[in-house]
Amino acid sequence: MDQIDRDIVRLLQEDASLSVREIGEQVGLTATPCWRRIQNLESDGVITRRVALVDPAKVNVGLTALVMIKTNEHNARWTERFLASVETFDEVVEAYRTSGELDYLLKAVVPDMAAYDAFYRRLIEHVDLYDVRTTFVMEEMKHTTALPLHYT
Repeated sequence: MDQIDRDIVRLLQEDASLSVREIGEQVGLTATPCWRRIQNLESDGVITRRVALVDPAKVNVGLTALVMIKTNEHNARWTERFLASVETFDEVVEAYRTSGELDYLLKAVVPDMAAYDAFYRRLIEHVDLYDVRTTFVMEEMKHTTALPLHYT
């Protein structure tokens, strides 16, 4: 990626609704070469998709839970079952396999504590878990979907 590509990606990370003409003007290109660069960034897998970001409170999922999971099972069959289960939960917006004391970390969004409890009960019905602990987010201090580009 050259500087123009980084500038295009930066602009799209800030506002994916910008037109190709608007992006081109900001990076010093006409619409056609700008469009070609965006197409190349997409075909190269740099830009994986364009989405709308939604305010959780406006869609009644204002409670964020960080679910920390430990398991005694460390085999492919259990992992596949766990991943398949996690995929069925709309509440889970991020899922990670981690190193250290935790095996997995889930970020789930729900309307309230009762909804979290219902989610938790469904989760533990699907797969055997050794230990599940949850921390609830009291204040979101920084949230961005924009990745740093200065390493490219």
